[in-house]
Amino acid sequence: MKKPAQRKQHVKQPAIAYTIVPKDLAGHLFNVTVTVPAPAADGQVFALPAWIPGSYMIREFARNIVRIRAESNGAAVALAKLDKHSWQAAPVDGPLTLHYDVYAWDLSVRAAHLDQTHGFFNGTSVFLRAVGQEATPHQVDIQRPGDPAAKTWRVATAMKELGAKRYGFGTYVAGDYDELIDHPVEMGDFALASFKAQGIPHDIVVTGRVPNLDMARLQADLKAICETQIAFFEPGTKKAPMDRYVFMTMAVGDGYGGLEHRASTALICARADLPSIGGPKVGEPSEGYLKFLGLCSHEYFHTWNVKRIKPAVFAPYDLQVENYTPLLWLFEGFTSYYDDLMLVRAGIIGEPTYFKLLGKTIASVLRGSGRTKQSVADSSFDAWSKYYRQDENSPNAIISYYTKGSLIALAFDLTIRAKTGGAKSLDDVMLALWARYGRDFYAGAGRGVTELEVEALFDEVSGVKLRNLFDKYVRGTEDIPLAKLYAPLGVKLVDERKSGKPSLDAGIGRDPLGAKLTQVHEGGAAHQAGLSALDVVIAIDGLRVNGNPSNVEALLSRYRVGDKVTVHAFRRDELMRFDVTLQGDRVPGITLSAVAGVRKAGTIARPSAV
Repeated sequence: MKKPAQRKQHVKQPAIAYTIVPKDLAGHLFNVTVTVPAPAADGQVFALPAWIPGSYMIREFARNIVRIRAESNGAAVALAKLDKHSWQAAPVDGPLTLHYDVYAWDLSVRAAHLDQTHGFFNGTSVFLRAVGQEATPHQVDIQRPGDPAAKTWRVATAMKELGAKRYGFGTYVAGDYDELIDHPVEMGDFALASFKAQGIPHDIVVTGRVPNLDMARLQADLKAICETQIAFFEPGTKKAPMDRYVFMTMAVGDGYGGLEHRASTALICARADLPSIGGPKVGEPSEGYLKFLGLCSHEYFHTWNVKRIKPAVFAPYDLQVENYTPLLWLFEGFTSYYDDLMLVRAGIIGEPTYFKLLGKTIASVLRGSGRTKQSVADSSFDAWSKYYRQDENSPNAIISYYTKGSLIALAFDLTIRAKTGGAKSLDDVMLALWARYGRDFYAGAGRGVTELEVEALFDEVSGVKLRNLFDKYVRGTEDIPLAKLYAPLGVKLVDERKSGKPSLDAGIGRDPLGAKLTQVHEGGAAHQAGLSALDVVIAIDGLRVNGNPSNVEALLSRYRVGDKVTVHAFRRDELMRFDVTLQGDRVPGITLSAVAGVRKAGTIARPSAV
């Protein structure tokens, strides 16, 4: 009889344990401790990420650590700084604990913020990583502030509770460091509502003063969007890739932004964009509310596209340096294409509103000459140094992989539908990406996708040779012939730019002295005359320009295209004169409409059907 093989014994490692305390609300300080039960024998190294996934810029979060010390068994341990975001503790016998304070005064979705009204943090801003022990289980004790102003605060996070109760302070757990930093935390007196989408609990958390917030409408609309997206990626099972999801929203006077996570999203919006109880109960959303729903749809779509379907270089992330990929046009651009499309499929908006949104996107792409100089593949690769570090010349130098990427998605969709008679669409490509690279990613079987695999998959799934589109629009800089591509689906696309309207062809901003030129478009009237971005225009033909941007338009409305005007402007502290020949307004005015009697355009709102 064969001796049975002995089972391999797996020793369960004790968790790396964090405690985070909102220490000083007025001083915006979190106090954090981290205890490593079995530190490296030659001295444990700790590092704080230099960037946060989803926001491709080196942010050097460690600059916000204002003091730090180490101890073991009650005795101080020497701590040496290795570089701008790394420390190494001297070797010790037994557990090692670090204590440090983090300054948190960045009111954005990327970092950490703390005051008397609320606390928010991403793990990348506050949790030092024990280098070499990232795969160990991690847990964090989120403690209530001692300040009386915070006695009614609650906690919102998608992280799994260990000792804590839902929405309560206490201990939470993550399987590894990557999971720990992928669950942002909001604490405060927030508005809270919940709904189920395809059976999965979803929470809506709104922090900030929002009088008469219509949470019922917000619940209904987000439920429709979430159920539509879950069913899109899993049409058979309608199974979501998470057990629970949290929308965390900070409402402010003026703001907009979002950052995706594996089971939640952090959002910031203008409070005026949220629905009001006194507002309409039926009909399409207002412009501001529609913008917010589009943001929610975008970040939720990322649950699949970039959080699980990833570029190969993101699997895993190296959070200390730039991770270069030419594929952000696929992960951000395609998400930008589907975010508004999902609003149509969910019944939130109709085809005319969708066409208006699409027209604005097309116009924004055509506006800048940078589109003729940089491809979306290069824009993706250079996100770290160009897209996330834009300046006054950016419209003349770069293209957005978000906006042009969304139009490339539309071009692929229209091409595949036309060439397959509606049998296939871009939806089929997305489902194949999900099945092969995303569905099992966190189960350990997933991996990132390479550029070559992306292109091969497009051809394989669609049955159409698409190399020409990749060469022209992804790797190349050609404008996409959307009018021609849309024609077979019965959509008429027209550019109705008002060429007869005189213009400086420059971005206009406010300044105490007059009108600041925020951008000067290449080849436009201001550029031809020698005006530059950041010049402050104070007079046109001897008439004063006030600080209202509309005043420039009002003054120019008295002239015709081709007229010459004298512009006086300050460049720094020097007054300069420019002779400007006015040109026609070159801002594209794109309209799309369905053509009666031709195959209905709205079918693009449904999967693989023409």
